[in-house]
Amino acid sequence: MKHVPILVLDFGSQYTQLISKRLRNNGFYSEIVPYNESIEDIKARTPKGIVLSGGPASVYADDAYKVDKAVFDLGLPILGICYGMQTIAHYLGGSVIPADHHEYGKAELKVEQSSSPIFKDITDNEVVWMSHGDRVESLPTGFEVIATSSNSPYAAIANEDKNIYAFQYHPEVTHSVEGGQMLINFAKHICKCEKNWNMGNFAKEQIAKIRAQVGDKKVLCGVSGGVDSSVVATLLAEAIGDKLVPVFVDNGLLRGNEVQDVQNMFANRGIGLITVDASEQFLSKLAGVTDPETKRKIIGETFIEVFDQEAKKHDGISFLAQGTLYTDVIESVSVKGPSKTIKSHHNVGGLPDWMTFELIEPLREIFKDEVRVLGLELGLPAQMIGRHPFPGPGLAIRIMGDVNSPDLDILRKADTIMLDVLRSTGWYDKTWQAFTVLLNVKSVGVMGDNRTYDNTACIRIVNAIDGMTATFAHIPHDILEQMSRRIINEVDGINRVVYDISSKPPATIEWE
Repeated sequence: MKHVPILVLDFGSQYTQLISKRLRNNGFYSEIVPYNESIEDIKARTPKGIVLSGGPASVYADDAYKVDKAVFDLGLPILGICYGMQTIAHYLGGSVIPADHHEYGKAELKVEQSSSPIFKDITDNEVVWMSHGDRVESLPTGFEVIATSSNSPYAAIANEDKNIYAFQYHPEVTHSVEGGQMLINFAKHICKCEKNWNMGNFAKEQIAKIRAQVGDKKVLCGVSGGVDSSVVATLLAEAIGDKLVPVFVDNGLLRGNEVQDVQNMFANRGIGLITVDASEQFLSKLAGVTDPETKRKIIGETFIEVFDQEAKKHDGISFLAQGTLYTDVIESVSVKGPSKTIKSHHNVGGLPDWMTFELIEPLREIFKDEVRVLGLELGLPAQMIGRHPFPGPGLAIRIMGDVNSPDLDILRKADTIMLDVLRSTGWYDKTWQAFTVLLNVKSVGVMGDNRTYDNTACIRIVNAIDGMTATFAHIPHDILEQMSRRIINEVDGINRVVYDISSKPPATIEWE
């Protein structure tokens, strides 16, 4: 089945992906394309509607991100959000000016046109989330106000004859209480889309696509035991059977008991796993390296080298499969629009010129929570699907500074204790991700009657939905105290434990 999308044109908002995700989670297929996508390519996708995202620029600036004006001549329903609203006003004859006061945070939405289909089943005076520095001063001909707030006389506008709607606020974020319903209304009642998007259909489509792409060749699949690579390996096994060559690389940067746990997990699935011990290869290349980005690049390049070495042992391998997610892509490089690069990911950006493999990345356009649903659809056990994310670079980005065997041993022990306590108290399944960081910051302590000068460990536990945003988990103090006491008592080399109470943004989830 070909899914007819709602196209989201990305003007650089960090929330853009949430628009598409909210639509897909409610059964409406959506794709994200750059704001400057050609009108021919837009037509070729046969969309049912278009969303213009938010963005950091000003529409009146010389270097403003400009959509092809022909978008407005397609006769398709359009929804503009924040910068998208200002784009609609600016292009169609209204005016946009700098606001006297920037507006960030919650606002109450006063619905002026309750009969508008965009506000079907919406409660009046509900909270929405504002985040803008410019405002619409005058409306284009044919538009009317359909909602206001105390600071925004044009909080929502529409030209319902042309099915063009625009919000000054962000309906896609969870702070906009009924924003999700507004997006559903746009898809269902204005674009007349069918709810035909789900992970069952996605799995069937990907299996068919993989079979067609691979043919009678073989696929080398890097697996780690994490959710993403486990789902990819299972999807490939369903699609191509024994043409799958699954390889688990022990890079020396894994958690305690990880190798045995991963081997047992795949054995129980009936998937023959090849384990390669490349720990010396990785650690020798990381010796003396302290820059986080350099660490990531070295690890990514070394993974490719190890996979290439293993591939040469098997005839007919033409493809390399990876568990790249959409969040990996958008945090690494703006492939969809002008969003800002946050950090590179070891499995994003293609293969080196000397490597002849083609990439297979079946999860590249979906989010972490969607991957979990897909895994359950494929029959993976809930215990596996519920595993916390673990980054490809592993413990290398959880040691501040040089990566070496003694520090890795210390970190493994501390991390194992933290996870033991988290599981035994029932908090593991209540949180998104939990890990320990070795800060390589030493401080004075007292053990017994002796002075110590040892390392500091930081515990990081967060709650999130898709990893794009996260808040620190409010773990009870007695549980944190238990973690701290055990780590200090049982791990030589640590005399102080701290808890990270930063959210994302402004911090990232990982420390490096």
